[in-house]
Amino acid sequence: MSSAAPGLLAIGTGNLYNDIFYLAVFIVLVAVLAAAIAINRALRSMLKVTMPEVVQEEEQAKFKKKTARKTNWQKTWNTFLGLKPIEQEKDLVIDDHEYDGIVELNNPIPVWFNALFYSTVVFSVVYLLIYQVFGWGLNQDQEYAREMAQAEKEKQEFLAQAANSFDENTIEVDETGTLAVNGKAIFAANCAACHGQAGEGTIGPNLTDRYWLHGGEIKDIFHTIKYGVPDKGMVPWEQTLTPAQIAEVSNYILTLRDTNPANPKPAEGEEVKAYESEGGSAEAATEGGEAPADSTAAAN
Repeated sequence: MSSAAPGLLAIGTGNLYNDIFYLAVFIVLVAVLAAAIAINRALRSMLKVTMPEVVQEEEQAKFKKKTARKTNWQKTWNTFLGLKPIEQEKDLVIDDHEYDGIVELNNPIPVWFNALFYSTVVFSVVYLLIYQVFGWGLNQDQEYAREMAQAEKEKQEFLAQAANSFDENTIEVDETGTLAVNGKAIFAANCAACHGQAGEGTIGPNLTDRYWLHGGEIKDIFHTIKYGVPDKGMVPWEQTLTPAQIAEVSNYILTLRDTNPANPKPAEGEEVKAYESEGGSAEAATEGGEAPADSTAAAN
């Protein structure tokens, strides 16, 4: 009972007195309409009894009007299609065009065909003036260029919107390499001071070997860059870089794997025997059973 009450209240205005008033007005209007229909039928019945000739003349007038309307419509339709009555067929016969008792009729061209033909002529003239004479309209090359520009604009808007939806749970390796290319400049501007221009490591750890303290997969790197490592002096970059920029620099760091730059910093962290892209399980194993002191997968 309680579950049905909200539905019933939603039909009305929420005010019980107003609902009763509107319902009463509706019932009165329906009753008045029904009474008017009944009175009209009663008057028609009385008129048929007292003045049958008037009713008959009225019905005949309606019938003639309906017949005339139907005849005019049929005539208009036949004219539009170029049809002629069968009685006029003898006037349409072409002389000396009889073969084996078969004659040819000179039927006029239908109105619809003439209208279609002349409309194409008018269209061609207008088209010629717009596209060839005055150059108001765009040709195919111009339309293509406009559509491509619009598509590029929509693409950039989509990418900008989609890029900022990255997080450490949804980030994936960009197989096209576009994000990595964009991330190189971000790395040089923000990360190279601590990790070196080639990722060889200076203050921060070496990003080119297989040793990582916080994980070397794309999600791990994104997480480390985003939230930082305050204990090691690395700030949370989510306050400076957008999610799209973090995704770009994370993809760029992946390209530094196994590049063997000059003067690399000694290994720090746990060794990754095989990355996920190499069929590994993303579980790190340490050499000698003890992890070195420090490593991070992030820009500093």
